[in-house]
Amino acid sequence: MGEKRQAIYDATTLGKPKMAILGLQHMFAMFGATILVPILVNGYFQGEGLSVQVTLLFAGLGTLLFHVFSKFKVPAFLGSSFAFLGGFSTVANLNTGKYANMTYGEKLPYACGGIVIAGLLYLVLAVVIKLVGVKKVMRFLPPVVTGPIIMCIGLSLVPSAISNASANVFLAFVALAVVVIFNIWGKGMFRIIPILMGVVIAYVVALIMQAIGFTNADGSAIINFEPIAQASWVGLPPFLIAKFDITSIFVMAPIAIATMMEHVGDISAISATTGNNFIEDPGLHRTLFGDGLATAVAGLFGGPANTTYGENTGVLELSKVYDPKVVRIAACYAIVISFIPKISDVIGTMPTAIIGGISFILYGMISAIGVRNVVENKVDFTKSRNLIIAAIILVSGLGFTNGITFGGSFHFFGFYAVMPYITLTPLAIAAILGILLNIILPGNDYNFGENFKGDINRGVSFNNNAQDDEN
Repeated sequence: MGEKRQAIYDATTLGKPKMAILGLQHMFAMFGATILVPILVNGYFQGEGLSVQVTLLFAGLGTLLFHVFSKFKVPAFLGSSFAFLGGFSTVANLNTGKYANMTYGEKLPYACGGIVIAGLLYLVLAVVIKLVGVKKVMRFLPPVVTGPIIMCIGLSLVPSAISNASANVFLAFVALAVVVIFNIWGKGMFRIIPILMGVVIAYVVALIMQAIGFTNADGSAIINFEPIAQASWVGLPPFLIAKFDITSIFVMAPIAIATMMEHVGDISAISATTGNNFIEDPGLHRTLFGDGLATAVAGLFGGPANTTYGENTGVLELSKVYDPKVVRIAACYAIVISFIPKISDVIGTMPTAIIGGISFILYGMISAIGVRNVVENKVDFTKSRNLIIAAIILVSGLGFTNGITFGGSFHFFGFYAVMPYITLTPLAIAAILGILLNIILPGNDYNFGENFKGDINRGVSFNNNAQDDEN
């Protein structure tokens, strides 16, 4: 009971039926957060915002595109990015110049155009990394920086898990308990699909609770079946073509600074989880290129920006199945569902409390990976330098809940200028401050290549074969 399980890097040894189920588990892990983005954006645009169908289609296609450019090696799923929500809200509320007489639906293509440019900025950074080398770039991202950033990725998602679970605490507890039970005491196949079992069993419990008259804490129905009856069985996603304007570009594109930082943290987390060095092979330039291209393509046809999903990293950690083919199966599921509105709405009826209960453990797993980064690399926190860097990253990443917004009109030596409002997300603030402090503060005690085990677990080793020589 509770013994360490052997990691599975080739899921074909499990057989096709089990691979299909594992793919389903990854799809359920990403589904709630991925469709939540268009739901929130629709609120900003008064019902004329992003489509759930388009979002699912480009989450699937974007994931497959990412896998192509990452040489089919990285088990990452690309779902909707929450970082751009502030940008969507800003564009929806633009009411000057050409936007003065636009409807919300007419403004949306311009927001998507800004996302296209943001995605292209990824490609620029990818080229820079390719030219100067990933080792020089990663010199600015030692474990004292990346470890706390990974912790923030998980911990910053905690309020979402708490909020969702609060809708029905009992149901959330059922989902969480099932995941723990199957992960610790499960046998055979059931032990590597704890998330899926948590979703299915908790959903059955929700159906029973609703049948006998229970409701959520706010009195609402546990499951709302109304959207299912209204949805058709087959339908094309409602695409739109992005439009470009300098105002919306300045609103959306700078957010790429934040998401590119998040990308590095996520790839480090996936590397640490699987024990592979994805920053070196296939290379950070390739993963950035794939992520950026997926985002640009999604924005071009009316989808939200994509990002590597921490939820699926948590699934990797729990299942111990690290084969990217399983993630690609999940991507194919998302594509198929995007053309079947009724199935999409059936899955969309999953109570938020279940999502919250599952998220409890997934988000905690991500944070634990960040702790492991710090431990494996033997970061010395008796040194004030390291303590200050980690402390400021954690406080910034968790404290600036609304990020920092700056911009507006300025008078400078008689000149009048208008700077578009830009919002840096908490994770971007944490990453920027951590990197700057690591550069400025004296006494950097970390050198690449000395602790190969730690480097490999962090995904930044440049000599994996030398790990056996350590100590």
